[in-house]
Amino acid sequence: MKVKATKQRTLHGRKRGTAIHAGSGNVFADLGLPDADERLAKAELARQLRALITAAGMNQKQAAARLGVDQPKVSALMRGLLKDFSTDRLMRFITTMDHDVVIAIREPEDSARPRVRVLASA
Repeated sequence: MKVKATKQRTLHGRKRGTAIHAGSGNVFADLGLPDADERLAKAELARQLRALITAAGMNQKQAAARLGVDQPKVSALMRGLLKDFSTDRLMRFITTMDHDVVIAIREPEDSARPRVRVLASA
């Protein structure tokens, strides 16, 4: 379970302690950002791609050559700066790293709120 901390103040404005609130499991939704599920899926694809690059022992220049991009793009990816990367592009990069991307369509866990998720397996 994810938690979010908020500071509480006394009547005189002094900090009193920290209240803990359960998060939704999606930081983008918790922050009220639009397209929260898609943002989380994109972030998870990028996280998996970073793990593949690291596990392959590649430096950024080698990863750039393998992925067909320049080194600054790999630097941005490794730092989580994803504005220049579509979900489709990240999936192509993962297949370039010799891993499958499997898309499954199934009944939602919460029928009131279907969502997009990335589930990674070892």
